[in-house]
Amino acid sequence: MTISDDVPDSKTIWSFAERLTDIDLIPALFDLFGKELARLGLIVNEGKIIDASFVEAPKQRNSKEKNQAIKEGKGDELWNDEPNKKRQKDIDARWTKKNNQNYYGYKNHTKVDVKSKIIETYKVTSANVHDSQTVDDLLDQNDNGQELYADSAYVGQEEILEKYKVKNQIHEKGYRDNPLTEEQIASNKEKSRIRVRVEHVFGFMENSMGSMYYRKVGIKRAEATVGLMNLTYNMFRKLQLTQMGACA
Repeated sequence: MTISDDVPDSKTIWSFAERLTDIDLIPALFDLFGKELARLGLIVNEGKIIDASFVEAPKQRNSKEKNQAIKEGKGDELWNDEPNKKRQKDIDARWTKKNNQNYYGYKNHTKVDVKSKIIETYKVTSANVHDSQTVDDLLDQNDNGQELYADSAYVGQEEILEKYKVKNQIHEKGYRDNPLTEEQIASNKEKSRIRVRVEHVFGFMENSMGSMYYRKVGIKRAEATVGLMNLTYNMFRKLQLTQMGACA
């Protein structure tokens, strides 16, 4: 757009995003742009990283009884006599805790190309879904033979890694009665040099795109919002890579 172009107002943009959500077009747009990135040689396939980031949602003010019903999957039975209020209630978002900090909302689970830092695929869940539960959704047969990097939250997925024939570079995990050896600690440190690249992705989204926060209601809109977030990041990243002339 140029300075002389008409800028769409917020309602027009909102209506367009709602239309994309209603017809479930965003995953197709993400995949279509991904094919263009692959055609340009920007997806290098020299390793993958999987990780997840919280996408926080506005906290709900409900009674203890209603929160329990939502937690049990009975949220759709609530507020049927107050339809306007029900439209404002998010019955899909969930609470979780990480590193003694509470989060409410959803998670953006991603698989990132190691070399280019392009997001290849993603899955959106409520925040309480453990990172390791999405490994089978993120990997595919194109990952065959590549190294897979992830933090220790993904330990125990050997069967799925074997299914897709990826090379396990997941951080090893120590336990109270079985701490990591010095060799394992050194191995994890070496793996971190690669795995940390995924933090650049989430950092760019949070700091440069002003995202990682969800202002709508429900998992369907969360999937659309996060999908657009991931697509927009890939567009930025494509420009960076083409301007540099190489992956960095």
